[in-house]
Amino acid sequence: MNSNYCIGVDFGTDSVRALIVDAHSGEEIAAAVHPYPRWRDGLYCNPIRNQFRQHPKDYIEGLEQTIKACLKQAGSVVRANIRAISVDTTGSTPVAVDAAGTPLALLPGFADNPNAMFVLWKDHTAVEEAAAINALAKKFNIDYLKYVGGIYSSEWFWAKLLHVVKSDEAVYKACYTWVEHCDWMPFLLTGGKHADQIKRGICTAGHKGLWSSEYDGLPSDDFFATLDPRLMKVVKTYPKRVYTADQLAGSLSEEWADRLGLSTQVLIGIGAMDAHMGAVGGQIEPYFLSKVMGTSTCDMLIVPPHELGHRVVRGICGQVNGSIIPGMIGLEAGQSAFGDVYAWFKQLLLWPVQHLSNSNSADPILTRQLYARLQDQLLDGLANEAAKLTFDESSELAVDWLNGRRTPDANQQLKGLVSGLTLGSSAPSIYRSLVEATCFGARKIVERFQEEGIPVKGLIGVGGIAQKSPFIMQMLADILGMPLKVHRSEQTCALGAAMFAATVADIYPSVEKAMEAMGPGFDRVYHPNITYTELYEKRYQRYNQLGVCIEKA
Repeated sequence: MNSNYCIGVDFGTDSVRALIVDAHSGEEIAAAVHPYPRWRDGLYCNPIRNQFRQHPKDYIEGLEQTIKACLKQAGSVVRANIRAISVDTTGSTPVAVDAAGTPLALLPGFADNPNAMFVLWKDHTAVEEAAAINALAKKFNIDYLKYVGGIYSSEWFWAKLLHVVKSDEAVYKACYTWVEHCDWMPFLLTGGKHADQIKRGICTAGHKGLWSSEYDGLPSDDFFATLDPRLMKVVKTYPKRVYTADQLAGSLSEEWADRLGLSTQVLIGIGAMDAHMGAVGGQIEPYFLSKVMGTSTCDMLIVPPHELGHRVVRGICGQVNGSIIPGMIGLEAGQSAFGDVYAWFKQLLLWPVQHLSNSNSADPILTRQLYARLQDQLLDGLANEAAKLTFDESSELAVDWLNGRRTPDANQQLKGLVSGLTLGSSAPSIYRSLVEATCFGARKIVERFQEEGIPVKGLIGVGGIAQKSPFIMQMLADILGMPLKVHRSEQTCALGAAMFAATVADIYPSVEKAMEAMGPGFDRVYHPNITYTELYEKRYQRYNQLGVCIEKA
């Protein structure tokens, strides 16, 4: 058998990771992770304003360093037999580029301008602009929002562009077009010279950019011109043709071949969102809800087109033919905060150690070591204690909208809540309520699919939380009342990208065949514990009542 290896690169919220995979056995040969240094230091972000921006240098440096590290681990034989690279990124995470396709933050005069950087998926500065899009859409005879669940979100492409256009005249004037992160990375690797050469993927175009074959591309010029005439600059540069992730973006450029020590014969695939490639890496199958669980969740279903028919699912993040698996309808939903809820609580508890101990400690080194140890162990400790607690209908109850609500029915202005606090409330009991709330939020998503006539036959859990937190996974199975199987790979997004790369390189005729050959299978299955079914049902109804109160407030 010929030796064929593929590289999957996964740009997450906090770091980029690269993975070299044997395209025949699926064996993970080498892996490397690079945290974004500027992001880690909190640069260009303002959490109070929900502003989260990332500098393109974080991405470029991470891309080079992780692939080089993987190649060094793998050795010369593997290096000589790398066939293709595919990339996934967070989304919607767009950036303003000039005519050469260069992000403006890489140009003189824009290096420290957050509006010239990638606007991260979790950036919610465009709430007003999303509201304007939703209001305008109601005035048109054609329902331009029906394939994105009927509500346009501040997390998405056009709302973010409109916010930047209104906020920063200099960026608007210098901008040639507005490009998703997952579309820009292949352009970078292939050495594109003009922004018109950027091949846009169906994944972000359909779910975030309002592209649909029904409209022969984007909504009408009248729609965008009425919203804001300045948007027409980008509308005119947006191509009518978009691509599935099993298609070719080009070959590795001479510059990047030299930087990485690879051949220019290495093929580069079309990019896609991290969770979509993560669903493929996690071996998604029709009607099984694939939950990629990280800082947020992205919940995906695939449905054969002839079985979905003309049904349109309300209040989700879109349904797009070919967005997850070519030839299948990809349905996307998700929660705006999942792991971020737990991270928020951890940082809340660690505040005294981080901010007070340093100034009062006689031994700053010991203080830093203590802080690092608590960072690593706190959530596991809380989970262990929370699992021992007894709870009833009146125990602490939370709502998980700490970063707004993505699905069902996007509303990023909503806030979270913890109720039922008493002087007897403890850190483990509050943590238990937060975990429960995120699981209730997941149940709302399942119920929306079921209400719209889409059966959910089971759950697939992928990502770090799925693998590392039995407490959360068991509660999720209990609350959703169905088995949850956890995928074995720790790098499902990067693995999915490698599967697409193998398809791009014609090692497999389809991504389904690549999944079958390269997928490592599942690690364990969590079955619902019916002991708590009745109690969770009562608490879930109270969760819904609290949600109604928040929305009316």
